[in-house]
Amino acid sequence: MSDLSLLSRLDGLDARFEEVATLITDPSVIADQKRYVKLTKEYRDLEKILQAAREYKNAINVIEESQQLLASEDDEEMRALAKEELDEARAKIPAMEENIKLLLIPADPDDAKNCIVEIRGGTGGDEAALFAGDLFRMYQKYAESKGWGLAVSSFSEGAAGGFKEIIFTLTGEGVYGIMKYESGVHRVQRVPATETQGRVHTSAATVAVLPEAQEFDVEIHEGEIRWDTFRSGGAGGQNVNKVESGVRLRYNWKNPNTGVVEEILIECTETRDQPKNKERALSRLRTFIYDKEHQKYLDDIASKRKTMVSTGDRSAKIRTYNFPQGRMTDHRINYTIYNLPAFLDGDIQECIDNLIIAENAEKLKASEL
Repeated sequence: MSDLSLLSRLDGLDARFEEVATLITDPSVIADQKRYVKLTKEYRDLEKILQAAREYKNAINVIEESQQLLASEDDEEMRALAKEELDEARAKIPAMEENIKLLLIPADPDDAKNCIVEIRGGTGGDEAALFAGDLFRMYQKYAESKGWGLAVSSFSEGAAGGFKEIIFTLTGEGVYGIMKYESGVHRVQRVPATETQGRVHTSAATVAVLPEAQEFDVEIHEGEIRWDTFRSGGAGGQNVNKVESGVRLRYNWKNPNTGVVEEILIECTETRDQPKNKERALSRLRTFIYDKEHQKYLDDIASKRKTMVSTGDRSAKIRTYNFPQGRMTDHRINYTIYNLPAFLDGDIQECIDNLIIAENAEKLKASEL
């Protein structure tokens, strides 16, 4: 793409940036939370594009000025300096153009949100539950390295350890935009602790990553929620089994895609504080409904894309963790590493970076930028 063509795409962004900057200080806009959040996100996005555009225009000016100097200057020292500046600016241009093109592609509006992660043991019985526990520990370590918050909402332990199911929330900057690549079926090949013949078994666990819905993302009639309280089980000291801190909500919701009324049942036993458990159960209800209503959007994305990088398809087998070979393979981008212990210890950033690069290449191709 030529300089003029790319610069023409940036025309009008300054005016829109100023308009949005004024709108987000308007009391009537601030009072409308849905609009306010949308505009503040647009403000941040425009700020990034305009900063990149300024740097790009400066580089183009340096190239033009250096070329003029080389055409008119006789002093060898000045010519050498101009040639050096020209080469430096030209070298920066391709990366700058690539960055601007990516910034001009509309981002997934959910990318900036926190996320709820659900890990469930699949085929493989006790071994699948153990592997689900390994995946939870992997994400726990990764979240620590990113400085994210992690709060477990509910879990069901496996008979031999690990989890039949565990649901947790990750909070931080741009969490869903990073974690969405983890949705899918994770397959493990190893000798289970219960195997006496030393045979390698294949088991699986499913990971679903959902953007956490905000209060204004979905409409819930809280007066129609039916609440129950119960005593939490498991470890937790004298408070457990004496105080009804666990909460259970039931809510009838009409699926707009099918027209069928479904009863949603959610339990939360995470804390010993009943109001906090109610708040977290409501958050999960909002996210569940938002995810269901949002599925058509995800399906549209999946139908437009040629690869399975980030479609929200939770039935796709995305990775194999092979213990005998110490190997992890991500099948979506044919990415393989031979340091499985480090990967399961939370060192997953390089794999995610490669998935982001693959998706960005796909977006650029689709946008014809």
